[in-house]
This record gives sequence, C-alpha cells and structure tokens, in this order.
Amino acid sequence: MSGVTFELQRAPSVRGARGDVHVWAGQVGGLGRIELAFPAEHSDYPSEYCEVAVSGEGLPLVTYLGLRYLRRPLLARGELRVDWDPADLSRNVWWPGKKGRALHISVKGRTYSYVERSGKRSHELIRPGVSVRMTRSSWRNPSTLSGAWSGDADALDIGIAIVLEGVHTRNLSLPGALVSLPGRFLNRFNDL
Repeated sequence: MSGVTFELQRAPSVRGARGDVHVWAGQVGGLGRIELAFPAEHSDYPSEYCEVAVSGEGLPLVTYLGLRYLRRPLLARGELRVDWDPADLSRNVWWPGKKGRALHISVKGRTYSYVERSGKRSHELIRPGVSVRMTRSSWRNPSTLSGAWSGDADALDIGIAIVLEGVHTRNLSLPGALVSLPGRFLNRFNDL
C-alpha cells in the first residue's frame, strides 16, 4: 500500500473505571475499522499511569503506557508494546534539531524514528522505505486525527503511528523540552 490517506474522528467519550475514555475511530483502507482509546481499561496499572491502545480488525494490539500528564501518558519512562511484546525506546532530549530529539523505536525486528514535523500537531513515523505522517486537528482536544503513508506501510507501521498520537509528545520539540525541564528535574528526586 502506498500514498493512502485516512482520518479518525472523535467519538463520544464513554465512562470507564478510570474516568472518561476518549476514543477516535475510523476506516483505514485495507485494514478496516481502527480505534484509538485512552485511558485503556484492560490493564491493572497504578492510577498515576495512563495507557493508550490502538485496536482494529487488521491491526496488532499496540499500547503505550506512561506516567499520566494532562490525561495522556508521557514519553519519559514509557513502554510501547505490540501484541504484548515490549519495544526498545530511546531518545536524547537535549540533542539539537528535531531529528536529534526523535523517539527511536525498535520492535518486531524493525527500527523507527518518530519526529515532530511543522509544529506540535504533526508527527512522522519513519523506517527505511516507509513514512506515516499524522496530523491532529488541534493540540489539546482534536476532533480528527489525519494520517497519510508512503512506501510499503503495513498494519504495524500504522498502529504504532496512531498509538503515539495519544501520547503527550510535546517534548519532541525544543520549546517542549524546555517547558518540561522543571518537571524532569524534580522527577529525578523521586528516584532517590
């Protein structure tokens, strides 16, 4: 599949055990109906954590678990899983340039970079020969999540790109990294 676009629409929130569950759903060509939801209701994580899940007929289950911040999980100390297999995540928050601060992902024998593009509402998941670009209609409470892919993207690529739209990714940019600096510094005291 190449050059395909898709859009997930905000669905009405439902009340779950952990509060309102926010959902975006839509049809993705060749993959059927896909749904992004957070906080996910199917895990037993502590209340200071939040999990985002992407599911669909033609997708592997992709989840991201991280410390809760403004209703979304943070990238810091997060955990990405594909069909319950953990991914290796790394990033350098102080490296100059957007590519330097990219989130690097290794999962299921593939390596990806996830970078911010043209503002905090646009991100791109990249692996050799494949790119999935996602755009939110707004930063705080988007009504739509739009995506487009090029190359031979498959369900794994699409699932990872979508689940990361539910994660608080502001610190992939320099301004976001600077804003998060005080919290990052204070969180280090919790480790002592």
